[in-house]
Amino acid sequence: MSLIVQKFGGTSVADAEKIKAAARKAIRAQQEGHQVVMVVSAMGKQTDALVTLAAEISDNPPAREMDMLLSTGEQVSVAVMAMAIHELGSEAVSLTGGQIGIKTDSSHTKARIQSIDTERMKRHLDAGKIIIAAGFQGIDDDLNITTLGRGGSDTTAVALAAVLQADACEIYTDVDGVYTTDPRILPDARKMDRVSHDEMLELASLGAGVMHSRSIEFGKKFDVPIHVRNSASFSDEPGTVIGSLPEAMDRAVSGAALTKNEARISIVGVPDRPGSMQLIIANLADVQVAVDMMVQNVGAEGLAEISFTVLESDLETALKAVERSAAELGADSVTHDANVSKVSIVGLGMATQSGVADRMFRALAADEINIQAITTSQIKISALVSREQGLEALRAVHGEFELEKAPSQRTDFGEAPARVPQSNAVDIVSRLQKMEELTIEKVELDDSQARVTIAHVPDKPGIAAAVFEAVAAEEIMVDMIVQGTGHDGQANLSFTVPRDAVAAAVKTTGDVAQRLGCGPVTHDPRIAILSVFGIGIRTHTGVGVRMFNALSQAGINVEMINTSEMRVNVVVDADKGKTGLAALEEAFADVIG
Repeated sequence: MSLIVQKFGGTSVADAEKIKAAARKAIRAQQEGHQVVMVVSAMGKQTDALVTLAAEISDNPPAREMDMLLSTGEQVSVAVMAMAIHELGSEAVSLTGGQIGIKTDSSHTKARIQSIDTERMKRHLDAGKIIIAAGFQGIDDDLNITTLGRGGSDTTAVALAAVLQADACEIYTDVDGVYTTDPRILPDARKMDRVSHDEMLELASLGAGVMHSRSIEFGKKFDVPIHVRNSASFSDEPGTVIGSLPEAMDRAVSGAALTKNEARISIVGVPDRPGSMQLIIANLADVQVAVDMMVQNVGAEGLAEISFTVLESDLETALKAVERSAAELGADSVTHDANVSKVSIVGLGMATQSGVADRMFRALAADEINIQAITTSQIKISALVSREQGLEALRAVHGEFELEKAPSQRTDFGEAPARVPQSNAVDIVSRLQKMEELTIEKVELDDSQARVTIAHVPDKPGIAAAVFEAVAAEEIMVDMIVQGTGHDGQANLSFTVPRDAVAAAVKTTGDVAQRLGCGPVTHDPRIAILSVFGIGIRTHTGVGVRMFNALSQAGINVEMINTSEMRVNVVVDADKGKTGLAALEEAFADVIG
């Protein structure tokens, strides 16, 4: 018999009528021959009301007691949902996270799942009952109630689908599915039929509000297809399937996103030597600040500039940690800007198609939008812009890649990306014991690349577009792109290309630099790119600490950095590549696989 997990969010169980409607969906699924597990959130704004109540009692309530308080919201929901199912003539049993056996660590208000016991759930399912599971919660080894933090009910649903090896995980919410961008801020957004786990991970980390990134991490790690559907619809209209494949295999870009409330921190005059980055990242990890868009460009005269973004809400905490780091390192200064946003494009097709970056940058330049910083990954390009131009930037890139149209109606055909290999059942079961622990897929050395750098790039629109239009015209494939925020109105722009294309890239870039009045153009014909690939790299703040600590202890200096949700790249001296690879393999030996 097949098994379905259905998750209903707070707006989907906000009142008695909506609870009854959700109950009918579960009963209908059971009548169609499925075993059913429902995961429910707290009703409507109940969690917000509980947070407000706590604030009226205490300015700084203990985290353990906040978990005790907030977990009651889901307990109300599971009880009334079970009542509704009984009233409609079927059998149900409500279970808290602890009763199910969802074991977590002891990080109150942001706990991570360690294991889930399936025995009790299977017993109830075999007895013909619909299980109503409380989302968002579990228990630690001391039987304390813990909560999973933002998006916790989604995480619970996908985790239960993984351990029960469910045939489907349906997420019922107040939207129709996953859109090419947020339809609340860009009406042209189009609902996608499907999107890959990798693409959705990047979109979720960029602020796409449909699902939280931790639940997508589970989906990718355990090969769980996730079907996002509208709970208000009484029809069987399909939503969006988040799975192993993208919507269209031959399109470069699948979606775009705007992260509005970013803040940029830059450390100027950092000594360009092993250990500098490790100290900065370690101090940020100590205060549990997740770094987003991290950029370190090639240093000059023994000094480098390191820039990164954090959520604006983390700025004050991050600044204190960074200023402490700067003082220890003897850096020149720390600057910040709390008025920036990040616009990004995401798509599996980027890995095999050239010219994507130049199209994005030209679209921004055409609207006179200045790019303050750039980072790239295999499937994402992000540009930092002023917050007042953020929406305009999103509109520009969404339109450039015709994301409002169905894939078959767009003009950006290209080579299809390779199909994502599927894990077998044995692999999945072996990994279930790790659940939400950090999983590093691999550590990799790419010694086939060269670096090109343009110095003194003017801080004005159109520069990056001109450079990468010229490079794309020569059909040169660009891998990493790094542009820092710079100072005194100028910045360095670096990118990597295959070694056999470096001469052409230098000539082309030199011509552009001369025309634009910037430069000089320098290059390194032999570099090594070390990469750590994994699931949830950004949310596990210890990844950067391990990585930079291992390289520092091996005496390896980092020349360039860029980051994404699933990958951290660093450029090091070519002769240090194999030593660096060995150091990283040893550092991550316990979590690779």
